[in-house]
Amino acid sequence: MPISSSFLQIAATIGMIFIALSAIFIRMKAANRPITKRKIIIPPLGMSTGFMMFVVPQTHIPFLWAIVAFLVGWFLFAYPLIKSTKFEKRDGQIYVSSSKSFMFILLGLLTVRLLLHEFIQNYITVVQTGALFFVLAFGMLLHWRLYMLRHYNETFGDKESTMSS
Repeated sequence: MPISSSFLQIAATIGMIFIALSAIFIRMKAANRPITKRKIIIPPLGMSTGFMMFVVPQTHIPFLWAIVAFLVGWFLFAYPLIKSTKFEKRDGQIYVSSSKSFMFILLGLLTVRLLLHEFIQNYITVVQTGALFFVLAFGMLLHWRLYMLRHYNETFGDKESTMSS
């Protein structure tokens, strides 16, 4: 039984809003916990499993589009996160300073997706749009986390005992 395109769009929009709000909530809670190398590395590794979606033919997009989406995420969307991410040492532990911009970046990504959907739907399906924006989000997350890891290593090195947690 085929699912209508308008229903799929509404479901995808509600899903994106839920994911964005969940990420904001999780990020706010994480600011109260010490950061470790492992906690920096795990999110992109976990998110990379989402590339399995491309096994399904309906998600296929032109390779050039995927490259452009990845680069837009890498250069444009990661930049505000990188600029707003600072570490601080408290009670012998390392924390990421809380940042209000994280919420705006996630909401911005959602807004861009919603605004571009009307244009993009003339060329690709809702499922392909989701795949394209997943690649964009992965580029953003990967660049941000690689920056965090480099900054963490340069600032604190391997001296911290919190690495094993």
